[in-house]
Amino acid sequence: MNKIAVNGAGGKMGRLIMDVIDEKSSAQLAQALEWDQHAMIGKEIVENAILSADLTEDADVLIDFSQPAGTMKRLAECVQSKTAMVIGTTGLSGEQNQQVEKASKIIPILYCSNTSLGVNLIFKVAAQIAKSLGEEFDIEIIEKHHRFKKDSPSGTALSIAESICKATGRSIEKDVVNGREGVDTQRKKGEIGMHAVRCGDIVGEHTTIFCSLGERIELTSKVHTRETFARGAVRAAEFLVGKPAGFYNMEDVLGL
Repeated sequence: MNKIAVNGAGGKMGRLIMDVIDEKSSAQLAQALEWDQHAMIGKEIVENAILSADLTEDADVLIDFSQPAGTMKRLAECVQSKTAMVIGTTGLSGEQNQQVEKASKIIPILYCSNTSLGVNLIFKVAAQIAKSLGEEFDIEIIEKHHRFKKDSPSGTALSIAESICKATGRSIEKDVVNGREGVDTQRKKGEIGMHAVRCGDIVGEHTTIFCSLGERIELTSKVHTRETFARGAVRAAEFLVGKPAGFYNMEDVLGL
């Protein structure tokens, strides 16, 4: 039985993840965690699980969908207790990313911007299309999310761009253009356009457009429910149990 702790348990994703764990015969909830000022700390968050501020129970792996500061607190606890960690939090700073990479030398960490199995196939396919088509095709990435999403562009959109950059010798810093405004915004050779939409209750949509002067290819993923992310996160957590220290991603889970 895989013992899984969940950080951000008081949020929508945390509750969905706990629901998925509850229905699986191969997993059990080890501990439900939140920041120390959460209104439910010390109270039963789900049946037989008290919401806690600190990781104290023996867990095989911790799933973290929270805020960057909360992720860093759990990262330190997981390193201390030698607990594997699945990180789905987006918006980490460069310094925080470095801390995650450093910790992966001590514990197994799976860090991904999106735990949807389909979206992670998109990363692979988008890179291959970009490499195969070459510079003749312009590339634009459009991401759509609900009105409450804080970070922009989405971690998933950045991961698509990163996979394309890696495959084609581009650079996120030099070649990605976030939106366009002004009187001189003509596309430059090799750039990747990035556009964010925040609207209503859209769970998550990502479209990558490859377009030449006579042809257009659109690669689109539409996630209908957040449960998709929860199921992917639990699958990732179970994959990580027993793995040696290292930095993993969803491609490892999918065997790509």
